Amino acid sequence: MRRSKYRRASSRNSGWFSGRRRIIAVAATLVAFGGIVTVTQVSNASTNRTQKKALSACDNVQAPPTAKLSTKTRRGTYTTNNGTVVQHPDDGAGDTVTTAQLRDRCRRWVMNNVGNNGNATTAPTAAATTAATTAPAADPSADPSASGDAGNNNGGNNNGGNNNGGNNGGNNNGGNNGGQQTTAPAPDPSASNGATTPPPGAGLGVLTNNCSTSQLPQHDGFQKGDRCVTTEFGEVASENNNASLLITQAPRSVAVNTPFTLQVSTRNLIRDRFLAAGAGGYYVESSVLANGITRGHFHTACRMLANTNEAPDPAPVPAFFVATEDKKGGAAPDVVTIQVPGMPTTGIAQCASWAGDGSHRIPMMQRANQTPAFDAVKILVR
Repeated sequence: MRRSKYRRASSRNSGWFSGRRRIIAVAATLVAFGGIVTVTQVSNASTNRTQKKALSACDNVQAPPTAKLSTKTRRGTYTTNNGTVVQHPDDGAGDTVTTAQLRDRCRRWVMNNVGNNGNATTAPTAAATTAATTAPAADPSADPSASGDAGNNNGGNNNGGNNNGGNNGGNNNGGNNGGQQTTAPAPDPSASNGATTPPPGAGLGVLTNNCSTSQLPQHDGFQKGDRCVTTEFGEVASENNNASLLITQAPRSVAVNTPFTLQVSTRNLIRDRFLAAGAGGYYVESSVLANGITRGHFHTACRMLANTNEAPDPAPVPAFFVATEDKKGGAAPDVVTIQVPGMPTTGIAQCASWAGDGSHRIPMMQRANQTPAFDAVKILVR
């Protein structure tokens, strides 16, 4: 039987992918695949080099020296009130880590955050380790009305989103809170802009360390709540130079609406920095040291207590409040007399004094178990 010529023609046409055409197609495929493999290999090589560099840096991590602990406090985290209250002696300063643990924490962070690992879950906190390369915000003390020391602003380190903790719930070390944390911790801050070293607190379940993760509007230097402060903490003094304060003299009782005085002693506080809160100088300047001593001022306030059985309502304004900036102070202790014009009603008054940096925050301390520069007394108003 004769085969159809159309069948033969179809058979001949099916040879379009045979012979030289097939060789050309295969070669093109190999070239394309080779290009993909080459790009992938280059990318992987770059990633591997970055990770190796970061991992090698982990080998240099060293555990800090053991912190000084209080002398009479029970050691180790414990509970009181029938197990309902967790107590952390020395603010957890005794819960130390070894060099091996720190290096392991560093390596785990590197493997999770450095290189092309597709770890998108850490993106919201990428700004945490961004270097301070942006221009600083305008210095609020440039306004002469903001401070009598407007020309001496050495702070101003308001680098956008680089607040290390700030007033946004900040550095909640979830791993060291006795199991009281009820919300799942956010992922550790990730590397950004080529950063290859872990940020402070990596591996501790830090909730956030800048305002990029906050849903609140940015603080603008005025006295507003429900805001996120971007100002960096700034400079912290050594333990021997940490600011200290004590009310050295106060009356036990006074008559209503009768003036009285308080004697306040400060140590390691240069009282020459004050940015007026009403002028936009609130929480805008980082802490600044001069010869290792905090520059700032101190506050004194007196308020009437509704009772002495519970923490008072914080919202009402006090009967008396002053900020003292007298261009004095320093490493040596001295005494300042505060004139209180009197208290408005009978009852129990609480008078307190506390140090502040240029932007009104209590100065930071080297150790977690140092007492802040704060003191308070109760006075019977007859």
